[in-house]
Amino acid sequence: MTFQDIFKSSFLENVTSVTFLDMALALVLAFGLGVFIFLVYKKTYEGVMYSSSFGVTLIALTMITTLVILAVTSNVVLSLGMVGALSIVRFRAAIKEPLDIAFLFWAIAAGIVLAAGMIPLAVVGSVIIGLILLVFVNRKPHADPYIVVLQCDGPESEGQALELLRASTRLCRVKSKTARPGEIELNLDVRLRDGDTGFVNALTALPGVGSAALVSYNGEYMG
Repeated sequence: MTFQDIFKSSFLENVTSVTFLDMALALVLAFGLGVFIFLVYKKTYEGVMYSSSFGVTLIALTMITTLVILAVTSNVVLSLGMVGALSIVRFRAAIKEPLDIAFLFWAIAAGIVLAAGMIPLAVVGSVIIGLILLVFVNRKPHADPYIVVLQCDGPESEGQALELLRASTRLCRVKSKTARPGEIELNLDVRLRDGDTGFVNALTALPGVGSAALVSYNGEYMG
């Protein structure tokens, strides 16, 4: 093999396999879809701690997937090698929210479809998915759930407190009860009536009631 043969290798022949216009158009569209996915994620996030780095990851993942698929579609041999290379990659980051998995797959799918040249499918599909997520994730229940933490000194004060709660709220259910000598602690699931929280003050005014706390509850965490 001569020095000239080295520059005739297939490596240099692949330089023009994807045109600059195709690369620019695909990456710009991937960036636009990634930003759209990021905005939907930010709008629909309901977890405890919002991570801005995960939102940026969605943008980068869409563009990286587009870049990889552009290379794969331009060379069949490269596609086989890419499958083997990516099969050894292991991701150790923990997914905190179940919905985050949907956003990850959405970003990957948008990049794949876009790089395959199906631009209308990528754009229209992403818009429809985004609208569906915005409608259903941000959909609030008719009545926000709350937890009442109640401490009483005996059965008599417990009965009076429960009677007051049932009369002052739309719904009152006992979730847990802990009894100790001279102390009873109750956790109750309640639904407010017209947003009125005055019953908490009335509870603490009852004889035998040590304390009463009202905490919002969304089914996953209290705060």
